[in-house]
Amino acid sequence: MPRYAATRTLLAPLEDVWAFLADPYRLADWWPGVAGVQPDRRGLAPGARWQVIGPNQPSYFRRPQMTGTLLVLDVVPMRRIAFQLSGDRIDAELELEPEAADRTRATLAVEVPWLIGARRSFPHRALAGLHALVQTAAE
Repeated sequence: MPRYAATRTLLAPLEDVWAFLADPYRLADWWPGVAGVQPDRRGLAPGARWQVIGPNQPSYFRRPQMTGTLLVLDVVPMRRIAFQLSGDRIDAELELEPEAADRTRATLAVEVPWLIGARRSFPHRALAGLHALVQTAAE
């Protein structure tokens, strides 16, 4: 399966970025195609399973309110999250590095077997959403 990656500097300290990522409910605020999340009791921990709900808008490839499962594969606090989305068949790995006191470098790599043209832009769109979320919080 092809792997696509993007890197972006987020205008927030690593601790603030991690606080957003560690809250399962915030995934819908930045991950493309997710409208809601129902995490299990483990939260952000390896082996946790979250139900993700798609937007209530049908498209050529999706039924409205399509659901899937997010399986958390690996978590290294303040550094790395790896997960798999079953509904969309996406494997994702997000790595964080402090760039300065108020900046964080985020690298997102995804493996997506569908939508040939859109695959390349997917990690860029996700990081743009995360950038907007942490930027708003920093202001």
